[in-house]
Amino acid sequence: MSESTEQRISTCTVSDAGPCLKRLSIEVPADVVTERIDESFDTLISEAALPGFRKGHAPKGLIEKRFGDSVRGETKSQLVATAYSESIEEHGIKVVGDPISESLPDAKLEKGQPLKFEVDVEVMPTFDLPELDKLAIKKPILEVDDSVVSDEIEKLTLAEGELEEQETAAGGDYLSGHGIMKAGDEVIHDIPGAVVQVPTDKEGMILGVMVADFAKQLGKPKAGDEISIKTKGPEHHEVEAVRGQDLDITFKVERVDRIIPAEIDPLLERFGLESKEKLEEAIKNRLEQRAAVEQQMVMRQQVASHLLKNVDMELPERLTAKQSERMLQRKRAELMYRGVDPMEIETNIAKLREASASEASRETKLFFMLNKVSEDRGVQIQQAEVDGAIAQMAFRQGVRPEGLRQQLIQNKQIGTIVQQVMEHKALDSIISTAEVEEVSKDEWEKFAKEQSS
Repeated sequence: MSESTEQRISTCTVSDAGPCLKRLSIEVPADVVTERIDESFDTLISEAALPGFRKGHAPKGLIEKRFGDSVRGETKSQLVATAYSESIEEHGIKVVGDPISESLPDAKLEKGQPLKFEVDVEVMPTFDLPELDKLAIKKPILEVDDSVVSDEIEKLTLAEGELEEQETAAGGDYLSGHGIMKAGDEVIHDIPGAVVQVPTDKEGMILGVMVADFAKQLGKPKAGDEISIKTKGPEHHEVEAVRGQDLDITFKVERVDRIIPAEIDPLLERFGLESKEKLEEAIKNRLEQRAAVEQQMVMRQQVASHLLKNVDMELPERLTAKQSERMLQRKRAELMYRGVDPMEIETNIAKLREASASEASRETKLFFMLNKVSEDRGVQIQQAEVDGAIAQMAFRQGVRPEGLRQQLIQNKQIGTIVQQVMEHKALDSIISTAEVEEVSKDEWEKFAKEQSS
């Protein structure tokens, strides 16, 4: 018997309890329970200082009477945690959700009695990957022409423009004020300093949710107005209290602002450029870099689509809030990497919250498949690659890498970036063995339309 086996404190049997669901039947023997209870009380006796007794000299009976329940509760928690970890390691179980146990709350910890309980855990699905060598992939030729450069310069003048306060809001203007989201009597968000963009179409976003008739409900408010918006919470929102709920949103408008585009000459001076031609050249270089990223993303999407069409997989029945949140974080990181405007990113995320159950299922399946591709192909992540991804995201947002890194750490999103880098490398490893055909933009758009129909 190995040393690790001798040190185990429990036994465990594993059975199937549903799709991607395992039931662990765990038992901690009576002698281990008795030993751990005695150890816990002995430790407490040596450290306890009760009135009328010197430290370490209080009677054991008095200690057990006063602290028995709390000591047994803490000892039980320690035994359960150790036994659960042992069981997962012993059986090589890859857990993907939080464990659930109906029997554990009623399981008693008593001397001379074994501790028995059952735990249900969601596990990684099992599936076979299709043949991935020599896939047929199309690579669109994305040329950066003068019209695209002009559009980008227009966006730049808006991004570098100044806010001018308005009396009445018009489409595209920004409202700043105090937003409150409620479901019934429960306050979900209370955000002073919230910002809302007045929609130019029917649809719009407020406090992170899309509202189909937002323009109609919002109207053309002025500073001092209080707006009331009603909508339905997305079924896959990462905040459980929002999901499927009738939401009441109030927004007290404090300011109405319009972006006045910056003039070209001050921009040239600010960026240290000699002429508009130099600005156009710099913009074109940046757009060509972005086009290269878009090309790679398009090819990755074709690989992802091939995987989704050719892999049969059962998923855990519970798509938890954590998994929904992870899906949104992955999408946000992807859009940041592609250099999408921050306001457009949040609009995309709000729309994704409206996604159907099939979209959530699709994203979760892809997550599992790319993890398996990475394992099978020995994909390894280096810190320099994570740093490089953050630097690229920072460059496309026009911020410093150190500042973005700190923001990602504070928002606990570094793990999402690591996952993104791993998934990109997994997809790129498949692309490296593919048969790639270059096609014009028109040919690509026709192909993409046929694939989506």
